[in-house]
Amino acid sequence: MKTKLKVLFLFDSPYFIPRGHNFDDEFKTLDWTVENDVYKALVADNYDISLLGLYNDIKLLLDEVKENKPDVIFNMTEVFKQKSHFDKNITWLLEMLEVPYTGASPASQLICNNKALTKKILSFHRIKVPSFRTFYRHHKVWFPKRLKFPLIVKPLCEEASRGISLASVVDNEDSLIERVRFIHEKMGMDAIVEEYIEGRELYVSILGNKKARVMPIREMKFGEFGEDEPRIATYKAKWDYEYREKWGIKNVFAGRLPNGLDKKIKQTCKKAYRVLNMQCYARFDIRITSGGLIYIIEANANPSLDRYDEIAQSAEKCGIPYNKLIQKIISLAFQRRH
Repeated sequence: MKTKLKVLFLFDSPYFIPRGHNFDDEFKTLDWTVENDVYKALVADNYDISLLGLYNDIKLLLDEVKENKPDVIFNMTEVFKQKSHFDKNITWLLEMLEVPYTGASPASQLICNNKALTKKILSFHRIKVPSFRTFYRHHKVWFPKRLKFPLIVKPLCEEASRGISLASVVDNEDSLIERVRFIHEKMGMDAIVEEYIEGRELYVSILGNKKARVMPIREMKFGEFGEDEPRIATYKAKWDYEYREKWGIKNVFAGRLPNGLDKKIKQTCKKAYRVLNMQCYARFDIRITSGGLIYIIEANANPSLDRYDEIAQSAEKCGIPYNKLIQKIISLAFQRRH
């Protein structure tokens, strides 16, 4: 009789939960939707599943791996001690434990978590990114004259559009300095200032290791936004469902693109995937100008696996149902290991 593959499903918890907890009640709530989606897929794929919610105590993970000896870890951790940039540290630990794990390598997470470092590497490989300047805390803030307004101010090392609002787009020096100081003082983070690229907001999902598959392109439509409003993927535009409904914001498959641009977008994103050494699955947030120029705005390692988010929807479009997507991600973890 074939032995079931032992999968440790590892994810974040907002509070301490001991090992062996079944998460039945938690998975019924909206805050745990993505974990529930993945868990149901793992159950449907007939794996032997252990669940571990991680909160501020790394010993739980060490004990779980030592005692239960999983064949693979499905890694969905994004924060540790309330810091999103610690995600790579958890992955480094998985590397040292020498257990196959899903998702990006810690090196890729380190690069993608730092927006300036990502852009420097892409620029070196002649991939278009917005012109930018980094402002570190406890240093002078000024207007870099080589940049052109409007500009957008973001936390340097943050994900999921946290810290990005309509106020992030600035058109004068005073507003620029004020917003950078907001990031420094209110969020306690370094800031990156980059030129605002006017154009369509597209999302390109990629699946694979050595053989990377670019999946159908998605797009954020800004619906009822006024012509004078910057059309950017703010935190509210991504995650506040009442706000999205109010302004008619929708994520859909990309509409018609100029001849040949679809192919060029996919080639550009596949090249970026390679030069950033991304693995397993990822998503690029890009902007397409009216003149057909392609700018990579963000590179996202381990993006959301919500069944209604970009990765899963793009996979479904090209014939990979959600359960098979989760199965494929596990297969890629073993493929990378060998």
